[in-house]
Amino acid sequence: MKDTALVIMAAGIGSRFGGGIKQLTPMGPNGEIIMDYSIHDAMEAGFNRVVFIIRKDLEADFKEIVGDRIAKIIPVAYAYQEVDDLPEGYTAPAERNKPWGTGHAVLAVRGIVHEPFLVINADDYYGKEGFHRIHDYMVHEMDENAEYIDMCMGGFMLKNTLSENGGVARGVCEVREDGTLARVTETYNIRRTEHGMEATDAEGNPVAVREDQHVSMNMWGLPPRFLDVLAEGFPKFLGGLSEEGRKKAEYLLPAMIDEQIQNGTGRVRVLETPDRWFGVTYKEDRESVTAAFARLIAEGVYPEKLYS
Repeated sequence: MKDTALVIMAAGIGSRFGGGIKQLTPMGPNGEIIMDYSIHDAMEAGFNRVVFIIRKDLEADFKEIVGDRIAKIIPVAYAYQEVDDLPEGYTAPAERNKPWGTGHAVLAVRGIVHEPFLVINADDYYGKEGFHRIHDYMVHEMDENAEYIDMCMGGFMLKNTLSENGGVARGVCEVREDGTLARVTETYNIRRTEHGMEATDAEGNPVAVREDQHVSMNMWGLPPRFLDVLAEGFPKFLGGLSEEGRKKAEYLLPAMIDEQIQNGTGRVRVLETPDRWFGVTYKEDRESVTAAFARLIAEGVYPEKLYS
């Protein structure tokens, strides 16, 4: 069986969640965090290694709460996303206190990951189906030697990815009839209102979205060669920023994937999943997430003690 890695982006500051480190907040009946359920589902699907992307200042807490425990059941490695981890000739502005986005995060695993890998967010629950479908695709269909970069993604329905406590950001997808991704557009402040669905673009301008559209939840199946694409693109991204942009701009993974699609060097298979997302975008989400895990345990989807 082909080796496959689960790469978990856990370096986010979580400023909207309030006090504490949201990725390490207990949600299950025995202190399980959302990552525990994702790792459980990934192992069940066949993934055989976990790589955590974290900040160095979180390392001790992270290993104590999750890393050392997970290392007892599956091989674990670490990559570190730091604001000053930049190509030669570039420095971070003094005003910048957070790393450079999801593309920068995944770039941190270059030299650590050499097999096909699945990228997920630490604070999102994805359900089981996406892990199985992406693992099957990476093992049985992904052509690592194709002329184009062969990728896949978990395709969630927008209606299944909303928060009751505020707007969310999603990569809204345009999918071709053959099931490949035509375009992914970062869309912000998506919410259901009494007037229907509302959303904005990066500048705050209103945009139209539909509940039945596919969206990306940063659940991407990627070949290792994609890391070279990120490495080549990062200095170009930095070089194109204004002084103001250098303070806040983010090097986003979906944008880089979309760039490969538009220039014809990449192809993404959209693997639709009916599962309902939930996560802790806002502090108020914690109660509903805890209740959701309790329901899944009651329904027999998970055992009460996740790792016996």
